Order: sequence, then C-alpha cells, then structure tokens
Amino acid sequence: MIVRLGYVAMSTMVKNASPSKTMTVTNFAKLTDREAAIRKLERIGAENLHNTLRLLRHNRAYDIRVYRFSSRLIPLIGHSLLEGWNPIADLTPDFAEIGDYAKQHNMRVSFHPDHFTVINTPRKDILKTSIEVLERHVQMLEAMGLDESAKCNIHIGGTYGDKKAAGLRFIQQFQTVPEPIRRRITLENDDKTFTAAETLDICEKVGVPMVLDIHHHEVNHTGEAAWDLWPRIMKTWTDYSGFPDLPPKIHASSPKDDKNIRSHADYIEPAHFMKFLRTIAPLTPSLDVMLEAKMKDSALFQLINDFQRKPDVKMIDQASFEVTV
Repeated sequence: MIVRLGYVAMSTMVKNASPSKTMTVTNFAKLTDREAAIRKLERIGAENLHNTLRLLRHNRAYDIRVYRFSSRLIPLIGHSLLEGWNPIADLTPDFAEIGDYAKQHNMRVSFHPDHFTVINTPRKDILKTSIEVLERHVQMLEAMGLDESAKCNIHIGGTYGDKKAAGLRFIQQFQTVPEPIRRRITLENDDKTFTAAETLDICEKVGVPMVLDIHHHEVNHTGEAAWDLWPRIMKTWTDYSGFPDLPPKIHASSPKDDKNIRSHADYIEPAHFMKFLRTIAPLTPSLDVMLEAKMKDSALFQLINDFQRKPDVKMIDQASFEVTV
C-alpha cells in the first residue's frame, strides 16, 4: 500500500507565510472609507494566496502532495457587513497560479469549511448560509482551474436532540444543494455526534465519498472497528468520487493527553497509526492521509522519521512510503 502524507493549511517550518491573515470586524467597522477598507481586505486576500503558493512550493521541495487549503483565504467574505462582496473573480489570476502549480506537481488539495457549515440544521437561514459557504469554496476551486477531485470535506452536523431525525434531515436537505457543489463534497465522521458507521450509511444514501477520521472513531463509536468498515468506505471513493482511481483519504491525529482525548496532540503517536495501516494494507493499493497534528509539517516529518525504522515500511520519498504486505 502506497501512503502519501499531508498537512493542514499552516507550516511550522516556513516563516511569515500565513495563508489566513485577516482583519477583525471591529477594525473594518472603524474604517470610515468603505471602499478603502474593502481594497485593504482584497490586498490581504491576495497576500494569503501568495503565501499559499509559497507553501505549495515548500511542499514540492519536500515531496508533500497532499494539502488542505485554509478556508480563510479571503478575510471576512460572507460577513453581514460585506453583503454582496465577493472578490474571487477579481483574484482569479492569483487563484489560477495556485491551481496551475498544484496540477503541474500532481498535488491533491482540498478545503474543510468550518463546523458552522451544517446541512442538517433545522433552521432555514443557517442552511442558506451553509450552502453559500460551500458555494464560495467551490468558486475558489473553480478559479484555481481544479477538477472535481479537489473536494470540500464537511461533517453531517449536530443531533439537535434527535440523531435519527437529524440524519434524515441531512439526506433530505443535501438534495437541495446545487449539484456542482454536491459533486465536490466528502463527509467525515465526528468525535461527538455521528459515528463512522452512521456517517458511512449516510454517504451511501446520498452518494458521496467518506473521509474516515481514525481519531474521531476512537472516541466515538458503538463497538465496531474502523477496519471492519474500511471495505465499504473504500467503495464510496470508487463509486462516488467521480474518479475511480482517486485514492481514499483519511484523517489521522492523536489525543493531546488522557484528560483531553478529543483534542489534537502536537505529533502523531506512530504505533497506533501503524496498526491501522497494516490492517488495511492488504485491501488498499494507495491511501492519502491528512495529518491533523498541531505541529503541521513538522509532525509529518517526525512521523516519517518514526516509520523509517519499521521493517515493513519502504520509503518512497520525503513524504510517502509503502507498507509492505
């Protein structure tokens, strides 16, 4: 099984390269010249896109081909104070440069809109806002010129006092999401609400791939092992991703400590993660892994260093390896 490792948004190694620089709502409201304030937001957005390209170049230097963009590339977009403002079209050359670089170097990129993006909400206003958030993310991917293998990952949402009804509501309301957005969606199991088994059931019903978060599964399950679900999870990628050869993607992290089991640690505990990889390896030709460790790319390299000493691991490059079976 070929495994490629990636990380989320920020680098701990590349200095002064935040892709999430912003302006507070308070500071925006203080600026009396609205047009000048908006131009400043656009300049910050352009700087975030420039830093994103810097990070992709860093990733290429270290053979990292899996990366999640920051969802805060354009500060305050979607805020009520800026209703109707959408500079994505104006920033298309910057987005296109990022997309061209990702395509040129065979990078798998994605977004993960925040937890306020909930399709199963009982409130119509929040559903509308959530769809608008997803639409903007898809607009950014389209501005990059990326095909639908570049996905937007979300959770199913809250239980709202009745998990069964909340799951059914997701299925019903997902059908109201415009089809170009639906084709970009993946669903992830949650650490408190919808388990991996429940998320998988819904993925199969609505026809989208599932991103298994193995840390979330460890703290929220009903007794089933993650690898027992794995053949069905793999099939969601084959059947629903639109790209039958696109490797399944998982999330990996480790608990911060015994008292904070849901919080992410700085690094990945290698033994537990390797047990999962060894178990699924006979079934899985290739796998992409998004590491959600606090130390970002530093955690990735530490994990590579840990795995170099494993007898059943063959290093391919600086960020990928083969688990032999």
